[in-house]
Amino acid sequence: MIIAIDGPAGAGKSTVAKILARKLGFLYLDTGAMYRALTLKVLQENIPLADEASIIGLANKVSIDLRNNPDGSLSVILDGVDVSLAIRQPRITQFVSDVAKIQQVRQVLVKLQRELGAKGNCVLDGRDIGTVVFPDAQKKFYIDASPAERVNRRYKELAGLGQKIAPEDVERDLSNRDKIDSTREASPLRQAPDAVYIDTTQLSIDAVVEKMLLYCHG
Repeated sequence: MIIAIDGPAGAGKSTVAKILARKLGFLYLDTGAMYRALTLKVLQENIPLADEASIIGLANKVSIDLRNNPDGSLSVILDGVDVSLAIRQPRITQFVSDVAKIQQVRQVLVKLQRELGAKGNCVLDGRDIGTVVFPDAQKKFYIDASPAERVNRRYKELAGLGQKIAPEDVERDLSNRDKIDSTREASPLRQAPDAVYIDTTQLSIDAVVEKMLLYCHG
């Protein structure tokens, strides 16, 4: 079974996806982490964001792998190196949407995501899982929250990682990502017509997961 979870940044997709996958005994695939890993490589190689040809070339030659750990965490491996923490840096967050909006880049990573998803039962979260990557997924969800709550969650997440960033900077970054993700030409952020919409603003993580489990078992 393929479970697709889409939604904007900071809505809680990754958090509930990890828990849902663990409770179901499924593989968890954080597709956003793949775009973050490529963005990290772009910055390491000092490739200008405007140089789409070089970024596409890089996407075709880098190795990106996702590994589920026994404790439920996810390791992101870029060219043999664990970059799980490095891809959460503010500079990656700032530029990842610029890399992810490139159509040929998405084509490369979507192919990889489909290959990983084909290995068995899995939960995938991202922006276009239910609309583009796995349009025939058996279960689809669109996870959302109010802008203020999303900013608050992302700020707490970054603070928990030891990153010092002002709430207004988080708000600006999320607003910028929302604009790019929803207006880009290649696979824009959309709710699939057959996706179950869940507004998580007033819900606990456990309550959201319980709703999803009920639907998955239904």
